[in-house]
Amino acid sequence: MEEVNEEVWELRLYVAGKTARSVAALANLKKYCEEYLKDKYVIEVIDLLVQPQLAEGDQILAIPTLVKKVPEPIRKIIGDLSNEEKVLVGLNIRPAK
Repeated sequence: MEEVNEEVWELRLYVAGKTARSVAALANLKKYCEEYLKDKYVIEVIDLLVQPQLAEGDQILAIPTLVKKVPEPIRKIIGDLSNEEKVLVGLNIRPAK
């Protein structure tokens, strides 16, 4: 039996409350993950209004910010993630042709 090393993508989305941009960023992120990383991703949403101390660890300067923890290298994308091409390039996701 062949073992397939399917790496799980660990994504962390920093938001501040339920602003329109934060809600849009999460919706866009979920859409891309379902399309390109089906069953291979974990999204952790961190609300900095609730846990402001967590911004320092990933050096969050703007909101919303998406941080890709795994697979390395760590990448950050700021904004509502509405530009699909920019997000895919930023996360280094190659759409299957």
